[in-house]
Amino acid sequence: RLQRQRCIRNAAGLDGHNARRTVDAADVAPAVNDEPMGLEQILFGFRGRIPRKTFWLYGVLGVIGASIVVELLLGIAKVPEPARAVLPSLLVLWPSVAIGVKRWHDRDKSGWWVLIALVPIVGVVWTLVECGCLRGSVGPNRFGEDLTGKV
Repeated sequence: RLQRQRCIRNAAGLDGHNARRTVDAADVAPAVNDEPMGLEQILFGFRGRIPRKTFWLYGVLGVIGASIVVELLLGIAKVPEPARAVLPSLLVLWPSVAIGVKRWHDRDKSGWWVLIALVPIVGVVWTLVECGCLRGSVGPNRFGEDLTGKV
């Protein structure tokens, strides 16, 4: 969010002297961090934070949907069963990890916490509760601005 604040800029006057004028913060282009995250950054980047809504839409529903579509297409193409089981998982591996890392960042934890999901049963439950149910840290943290309501 851009806060309405006044900033002062030097501008050259018509007479050659420096004149001071005020510029409203809304007139200045927002910083890169103020922009909502694009789809490419959500799915493939490991920096920044994402809120729970983005985690559920892209990290859970999107991954499940993509896996189903790929598996159906491989079935139509008559790809052998072992490959049909492995290929969809490999296809969604990178986006799943990238989304998980950003969600852990929103909780103000290291992205390495995605590895907790490798612990049978407990890890998956922990990840779903921590990333899917609990709100991220309020306001900016060491991983970036709070994007709740922006992405």
